[in-house]
Amino acid sequence: MRIFVSTGEVSGDLQGGLLVEALYRQGKILNIPVNVEGLGGKKMQCAGANIIADTTAIGSVGLLESLPFIIPTWKIQQQTKKYLEANLPDIIVLIDYLGPNLAIASYVKQKFPKIPIIWYIGPQFWVWTPLGQNVKQLVAVTDKLLAIFPEEAKFYQEKGLSSTYVGHPLVDRIKNAPKREEARKKLGIQESEKMIVLLPASRQQELKYLLPVMLESAGKIKEKIPSSRFYLPISLSKYRLEIENLIKQYSVDITLFEGETLDILAGADLAITKSGTVNLELGLLNIPQVVIYKVNAFTIWIARKILRFSIPFMSPVNLVLMKEIVPELLQEKATADNIINLSLELLFNESRQQKLKLDYENMIKTLDNGVNGVSDKVAQEIIQFNNQFQKK
Repeated sequence: MRIFVSTGEVSGDLQGGLLVEALYRQGKILNIPVNVEGLGGKKMQCAGANIIADTTAIGSVGLLESLPFIIPTWKIQQQTKKYLEANLPDIIVLIDYLGPNLAIASYVKQKFPKIPIIWYIGPQFWVWTPLGQNVKQLVAVTDKLLAIFPEEAKFYQEKGLSSTYVGHPLVDRIKNAPKREEARKKLGIQESEKMIVLLPASRQQELKYLLPVMLESAGKIKEKIPSSRFYLPISLSKYRLEIENLIKQYSVDITLFEGETLDILAGADLAITKSGTVNLELGLLNIPQVVIYKVNAFTIWIARKILRFSIPFMSPVNLVLMKEIVPELLQEKATADNIINLSLELLFNESRQQKLKLDYENMIKTLDNGVNGVSDKVAQEIIQFNNQFQKK
């Protein structure tokens, strides 16, 4: 069984890696030879996928921010189309990554209509008001959607797309995280010290807009809490030099880390983080967090004034229950003063900590869905759907 998996950016590669491992496991269990190839990054490659192009660093949020990636994305799409023509898969699995994946799905559906297409982790149309044409196009080219949020499944089902809520794969991933004491001992962190993790970027633009205010906040927090220690996991090695240069500008003592992010997150007292998948990892580990996000001023002006862009929440943690579990600071609210005030509250206010812990527990119950091995469930769904589709 030949499976083509397409995703992009660091978070997509993480989800893709978990899925690829599960596909090979299920193939062995079912005695079905499985071959996975596609678009992604190192995690998918290490899991056994043949990666025809690395898409982990090709991604952006916003209008101006996307301009540098138009030509690289177009080139990869042309390469992918040629590859698919010469190496037709049995089934295609698309993970998030709206624009590029929608283009691939539309091309495949038009030229090879007998190849089934599954969308795993759909675009968050259920959160913000999308262009109607995009929703119709996605529904038209997708045969099955596997959702990781309850509202996601409900939204697409109501649009006429067969959808199944499978639970969230990070619930399984967190089971492999070290215990807090183990993580801190390995890092040499004393219980009296406050360990704070900065999580600024999986995209190039985020280094520009998020890291400076995080570093400014870290410097001022250090003044208020001399025993605090700061760590910054690097999502892509290519970012290291830029991060080091920014840290020098702000003269902050920060330990950089390249490796399994969970080894760092598990020992933290607090995270100052961009909005993204990592918010869920922190929530599942019960780590307090301040979530921020900023884009180019022109982009946010266009979004608000012309596109009437509005979202209830931006962090996946808050989207699970559609309530504010963790504080969010979007655009002009993402200032050092706001970050510092919220950080101190989460570090020292016991009633705030207790409320957060309870909210996290409710979030985890919703995400868990009572399923052990979410990625394996997804792999089973993919293999079974392919078998059913081929019998039609």
